[in-house]
Amino acid sequence: MSEASPLPSHLVSHISQTLNLPSSGVRAVINLLDDGATVPFLARYRKEATGNLDEVQIRNISEHAASLRDLLHRKSTVLASIAEQGKLTDELKLRIEAILDRNELEDLYLPYKPKRRTKATIAREKGLEPLAAYIYAQTAGPLDLAALAHSLLDPAMEVTTPEEALEGARHIVAEWISEDASVRREARALLFEEGLIVSRKTMDAKDDQEKFKMYYEYREPVKSIPSHRMLAIRRGESEGVLYWLIELDETRVLDRIRPRIMRHAGDWTPHLNLAIEDCWKRLLNSSIQAEIRLELKRRSDLAAIETFQQNLEHLLLAAPAGPISVLGIDPGLRTGCKLAVVDQTGKFLADDVIYPHTGRATEANHKLAAILAQHQVRAIAIGNGTASRETDAFVRDFLQTNNLTHIFRVTVSEAGASVYSASDLARQEFPNLDLTVRGAISIARRLQDPLSELVKVDPKSIGVGQYQHDVDQRQLQQSLEATIESCVNRVGVDLNTASWTLLRYVAGISQRIALNIVSFRDQNGLFRSRAQLHQVSGVGPKTFEQAAGFLRVRDGDHPLDNTAVHPESYALVEQIAHSLAQPLPELIRNPQLLANLDHTAFSAGSFTLQDILSELKKPSRDPRDRFVAPAFSDSVREFTDLQPGMVLEGVVTNVAKFGAFVDLGVHQDGLVHISEIASHYIKEPAEVLKVGQIVKVKVLSADAKTKRIALSIKALQAPVGANRASRPGKANKAPASAPASISEKLALLSTKWRTGQIDSPGN
Repeated sequence: MSEASPLPSHLVSHISQTLNLPSSGVRAVINLLDDGATVPFLARYRKEATGNLDEVQIRNISEHAASLRDLLHRKSTVLASIAEQGKLTDELKLRIEAILDRNELEDLYLPYKPKRRTKATIAREKGLEPLAAYIYAQTAGPLDLAALAHSLLDPAMEVTTPEEALEGARHIVAEWISEDASVRREARALLFEEGLIVSRKTMDAKDDQEKFKMYYEYREPVKSIPSHRMLAIRRGESEGVLYWLIELDETRVLDRIRPRIMRHAGDWTPHLNLAIEDCWKRLLNSSIQAEIRLELKRRSDLAAIETFQQNLEHLLLAAPAGPISVLGIDPGLRTGCKLAVVDQTGKFLADDVIYPHTGRATEANHKLAAILAQHQVRAIAIGNGTASRETDAFVRDFLQTNNLTHIFRVTVSEAGASVYSASDLARQEFPNLDLTVRGAISIARRLQDPLSELVKVDPKSIGVGQYQHDVDQRQLQQSLEATIESCVNRVGVDLNTASWTLLRYVAGISQRIALNIVSFRDQNGLFRSRAQLHQVSGVGPKTFEQAAGFLRVRDGDHPLDNTAVHPESYALVEQIAHSLAQPLPELIRNPQLLANLDHTAFSAGSFTLQDILSELKKPSRDPRDRFVAPAFSDSVREFTDLQPGMVLEGVVTNVAKFGAFVDLGVHQDGLVHISEIASHYIKEPAEVLKVGQIVKVKVLSADAKTKRIALSIKALQAPVGANRASRPGKANKAPASAPASISEKLALLSTKWRTGQIDSPGN
């Protein structure tokens, strides 16, 4: 059970209002998570308690609750620090306790925060604080400003003139202004609303390919700069090509600060004005800029991570070819093609090497025929790396010549396969095999079930991210782990065939328990029921509760063990079968019998009952799409075969904010820029495209020098209304600045490629 302290009611209400969710559901989710429940379990099996909140909503609640708990912890630290200084008043304590924003908390704490030695500190040491207080209070005292300054002269403290005294006092006032929470809030808001990101080329920049040329002299508003451009600027900075800052009209911010500080005119006014200007230039500007830079990083990181999550989800949920025997081929030219056969469960059976591209085609034909016949192979999966198209052509001709129409061939993405084959995990799985054979096995298994195989690979190696090495790595890892967990539990896991790498993502199962399950299976044979999990070391009542519904036992002792019905609901299903006067196995075989069911006869919650009935109507259904193999053009095998105007079929390999990359089978992905995706307005490519999707594209250009392929989907679509679809609130006509021709549009795309606005997949 979690030791997290209960979240106060006002914070639960805050989460409810922020996410626009019922407070009862929010409270239930937080309590259940604190009690050790997992997100997939809550989304699937506790709908009555949560009010049918989905997985995304539950994860959002979890993240907000964790953030607010961090804030509570920080508040405790702040309150203790101020109290230790003897400066904690009742009013200040109430203000701190009411804060719900981390920046506001830090603003309030700033005046009490231990400081390094500053100009203001030195001025205080010289005894000039009374003079600063006079200026800041803006109230006439027994002495006027000049007299007070003169009274504080002290040659021993190096204060020999009134001007030196006044300068030191202004340093103190400037620090007070910079620590004023309302001033900081105003400056922060203004910098966000009116600030401009300005990037420039560094003096000693080395950018031979001019990847960042677009940003050599670039300006864009802080509030609207998209994540991929912010990430590109940051990468340019990290590579020493660019430097950037946030520009803001100084008069605008000074005009906002003055009314908050200046209340009455007097002999202090000129000095207060100078202190305000000094505060902005020397203290506040750099401090707030640092905060904004961090917020821009956080914002762009979040957008990039969300894109990565979407792509990874679609890749993991790609349609499986299913339990069939597969021959995996890791293609090569001089080094040959590595073959590996797996049976319908993914078990490795045999391997070999053929050299069809180096004058040994006859030998390759004999070896291929033998291995296909011996293991009754149903499909051939060919990696899409070097020599992929040549190998695909060889296999196609072989199958046609030998009339093997019952065997189909597919080109499979091998992204990350080399990383897996050289990993400790692969060595544990196949200690006696060469890493090239391990790669061929991975390629074969990816065709059978992409999810089961890809969970073995670090998702950052799969190549579906955007600027993935530039974002917060801890946050990225957590988000990708959550995505994998979501996909695994949505599909379900076969308890008798799953590897421990797949089992560890099942709700409630840790890596240690996953290893224990596999060990138990090896020692005792296949599981006959979910109930046997209780015999596995480490599986207690809570683990069983969380995991059981997501694990499947085919042909086991209990027919419901191969469904998504949770064991806690077995008794309810028995009641349903009894009410229909049917044995349970018959009800599962003939779900049409449920048409006569009286739903009101059962005490179960409506969400639970509906889920059970849906599962009984389609037991063990796979939520993934039906497998369809892409058909690459036989006439296009190399980059040089591409010609403008060609219409080809390809597979989407990566979706970014600026467009989508498509594999055409020529070893180089082409780009469909967002402007070429749809004939109507779309905000981002993910609205219509996803990783793994098969699409038809038109080749706009293929630059052999830069290896850039420009593609269009829009060119193949029927026009919507006029030639150019209208945007919301805009006249239905092309903007004056739009490229007037295809050639101009291609030139624009080429410029974006060269300047780094468009990045390559996986970078």
